[in-house]
This record gives sequence, structure tokens and C-alpha cells, in this order.
Amino acid sequence: MQRSAGLYGSLIVDVADGEKEPFHYDGEFNLLLSDWWHRSVHEQEVGLSSRPLRWIGEPQTLLINGRGQFNCSLAAHFSNGSAEQCKLRGNEQCAPQILHVQPNKTYRLRIASTTALASLNLAVKNHKMVVVEADGNYVQPFEVDDMDIYSGESYSVLLTTNQDPSYNYWISAGVRGRKPATPPALTLLNYHPTSASKIPLSPPPITPRWDDYDHSKSFSNKIFALMGSPKPPTNFHRRLTLLNTQNTINGFTKWAINNVSLTLPPTPYLGSIKYGLKDAFDQNGPPENFSNEYDVMKPPVNANTTLGSGVYMLGLNTTVDVILQNANAIRPNLSEIHPWHLHGHDFWVLGRGEGKFTKEDEKKFNLKNPPLKNTAVIFPYGWTALRFVADNPGAWAFHCHIEPHFHIGMGVVLALGVETVGNIPNQALACGLTGKRFMNPKQN
Repeated sequence: MQRSAGLYGSLIVDVADGEKEPFHYDGEFNLLLSDWWHRSVHEQEVGLSSRPLRWIGEPQTLLINGRGQFNCSLAAHFSNGSAEQCKLRGNEQCAPQILHVQPNKTYRLRIASTTALASLNLAVKNHKMVVVEADGNYVQPFEVDDMDIYSGESYSVLLTTNQDPSYNYWISAGVRGRKPATPPALTLLNYHPTSASKIPLSPPPITPRWDDYDHSKSFSNKIFALMGSPKPPTNFHRRLTLLNTQNTINGFTKWAINNVSLTLPPTPYLGSIKYGLKDAFDQNGPPENFSNEYDVMKPPVNANTTLGSGVYMLGLNTTVDVILQNANAIRPNLSEIHPWHLHGHDFWVLGRGEGKFTKEDEKKFNLKNPPLKNTAVIFPYGWTALRFVADNPGAWAFHCHIEPHFHIGMGVVLALGVETVGNIPNQALACGLTGKRFMNPKQN
């Protein structure tokens, strides 16, 4: 739950010396999107671990580069709500970070979402955006009026300042995928030489309806790898089919994968696997698929699940397919969006579809130009197919990037080639059984 407490940031990786990017821009801005609760992360955690679960509710504020407003709005005079107009001088901690631009230039916006809960939609009033990169990989450029971004994702878009420079324009990020109880985050695109204090004459962009999943899917379906990008292997060595369900254990609410709710052990997996500490975690591997009888469109017949800390042991340099299968939660007629994020690797998104995945769906896989990403969403009652080459030795988390979901079990651990990993700092093994072994000063 540390991300929910504010432990996040973005790292910008430039191209290597002598290399050029496949697009031109005159300047760049970083937009880091996040959400913020007024109650402490400890209180959130206690609520999630309570019986029955006490849900913290929706965040109070959405933030752009760590800044947002509460109890007032930058665009109050355009709304019918009770919020007052924010009276800001610009040097307050909550004042928006304004994007100052020159007319008739092209800017790269590097956009990343580190939200703990919210899926977001970003738009710049009266401006088109051209998407050119997703999760650090180039994509075939395509133009949009607005874009959905899920927790864990990053994109680069090109924006051309081709509007009337005597005005400023809203930048808005609003909630998607959940019924919003949080006002959109707002800042300004400020054209030189117009004063940054000049409020736009028209209202901010309207976020698409939260449950308009067709809008979300139409954006995802436009993302293809740029020509010349690595292509996926045509065959796979192993397939994991991961059913996402909401369950209970003795009245405690959990999320589970193939009916196992992940509980992380005190000993770091990297150390316990490398040094053969068999008591450190469950030695039985988790299930690789789920019963063909399971109806993903209905709540589970038996909502009980089990806790587990087992690991999927993968062969080094093998090709692995993962089918993420969404399902109905405990409550009838409810299936949530889940952005799944893989550590240590990128994967190809081969396809997605509605209902339960079948062998027939393989015919729809895109093996020609699927995008390389590290975060992929599964839509309600749907599936998403991924493929990756397990070529980075280590023990890697693969999990829903929504903090409360991962916290109560929605994730798995993949391990490969751990025996080849050298020079692990002792401090990285300072907990659990490896802590006793490596942090004892008498042994050092």
C-alpha cells in the first residue's frame, strides 16, 4: 500500500547516443497522474483486512504531478455543483502545474498513471493527441481526442499547439471504469504570450461515461507495434490461464487467481529459491488453469478460496502465454476492470475478447504487429491474451496494479533462472529466513 501513501515517481529513459526517435518534437512535458485519499494508508489497510471488509471509498482528489484541489474547482463557474472557484495565486502547493507552450510547436507529453485505484481518461480541450509510444515501446502513430490510461501504464503523445494563442485550454483527467465520486483533475495549457491566470472561456472536456467500455476498447484496439518492432514467437512452450475472482476466507474478502489468494511470505523469493529454503514458501506450484465448468458470467457457486504463496517456475528463455480471464465478482452483475502489470519483462498483447476464452479464440491472435507492453487491462467479463519470452532471470511479480486488489491477493509470482542470478546485495535479503542467514554480523 506504499503507492497509496505517495511513494511513486517517473523515470525518463532517453534513447542511446547516436539513436534517433521515429518522431520529432520541439519540447516535452511529464504528466504523472495519481489519486489521493484524505484518510491514512494505515486506515485503508485496516479496512481491507477487516471482517467484514470496510471499503475506503473513492479517492477525494485526482492529482496531476502531485497537485490537485479539494473543496474548490478551477472550473467552478462551468459546473452546477456546490464547489467554489479556487482562488489561487499559483505558488500554493495545491496550485496546478501549468504547461506553458509556444504557438505552432509540437510537444511530447509523457503520461504515466500511478493511481492506486482509478482508471483515467485524459483530454486536452480543442487539441488532438497522436499516440506514439506505450510502456516504453514505439507504436504505429494514431490520433485521438482523448485517451484512457490505466494504473501502471505509460504513453507518449504528440500535441501540436495549433489553436488560437489568445486563449488557454483545459487539460482534464477524469475517472473511468468505476462510478466516479471524484472530480476530474484539471490544469491548463497556457499559450504564450497569454497570461496563465486567464481562465478558458469554455468548460473542460467531458470525460466519457465511466461504463462506456466500447470507448475504452476502441482505444486499446488502435494500438499496434511500429513496423520493425520485435515480433512474438509463433508458438508457446507453456500457457497459464489465470481466472480472476473475488472470494472470501472465513468472512474476509479476497481476490484470487485460480482460487488461490496470494499472500507474500516474509522471506524474499529471490533468496529462498536461490538458496533452496523450502520452508520459506509453498512448494506446490499454483494451478495453471481453472475448471471448464466455471461460469465467468455469474458469481462463484462456492465463494471460498485459499491463501497461497506458491510460485510458477518457468524455464529460462521459454515462451509463455498468459490468458487473463475476468469473471463476475461476489455481487451479481458486477465485473471490474483489472490492469495487470508484469515486472522484469515486456509482453505482446495478442488479443482480447468477450466471455470465456476458448481454443477457437486463438485464431484471432495478432502475431503480425501486436504491441509490446508491460501493463494490460482485462475488461469486465472478458479475456486478454499475452505472450512473453522468459529471458530475464529472477523472481517477478505479476499482479493487478490496483493497490487494494493486489493487497488482498490479486497477483502471482513467476520465477525463472534464479540460480543464474549473482551479486544479490545482502540488504535485498534482509527479511525472513534469508535475513537470519545473511544479516548476522557474526557471519559477515
